[in-house]
Amino acid sequence: MLHIKLITVGNLKEAYLRAAVAEYEKRLGAYARVEIVERKEARVSENPSQAEIDAALEREADDILAQIPKRATVVALCVEGKQLSSEELADTLADVMRESGELCLVIGSSHGLSPRVKQAANLRLSVSRLTFPHQLMRVLLLETLYRSLSILHGSRYHK
Repeated sequence: MLHIKLITVGNLKEAYLRAAVAEYEKRLGAYARVEIVERKEARVSENPSQAEIDAALEREADDILAQIPKRATVVALCVEGKQLSSEELADTLADVMRESGELCLVIGSSHGLSPRVKQAANLRLSVSRLTFPHQLMRVLLLETLYRSLSILHGSRYHK
C-alpha cells in the first residue's frame, strides 16, 4: 500500500477545512496510508523584508528536510512547478508505488518554500496557475490525490 506523508507548514484553523481534510483522509484510506505532519511557520514581522522572509524560509527548510523519509519520492508544491492532469498524476503515483511506495508532499507557508526544499524534490508540482491560500491547498491536494488514486483503481469517482 502506498504511504503518503504530507508535510505542511502552518496548521488549519477553520473547522470547515479540518472537516474537508478529514473526509479526504478517510477516502484515501482505501488506497493509501496517509500521514499529515504540521510544522510551525517561522515568525516574521508585520511587514517583513525579503531578507527576513528568506531567513524564515531557511529555518522552515531545516525542519521540513528533517521530516522527509529517506526513500520517499518528494513533491514540492510551488507556483513555478509543473502542472499535471489527474491522469498524469495517476501515472506518477503508479511509478512511486512501483519504485519505493513512499510519497512525501510538501506545502510551504504563506511565503512559499526555501530553494533548498525545492532542490530536494523529485518533482515540483503546481496545482493551478491561480493562487490559493496555503491552508486551502491542503484540501485541494488531498482531493487531487484521491482522484488520481481512484483513476488507478478503476473507480467511478473520476469522470
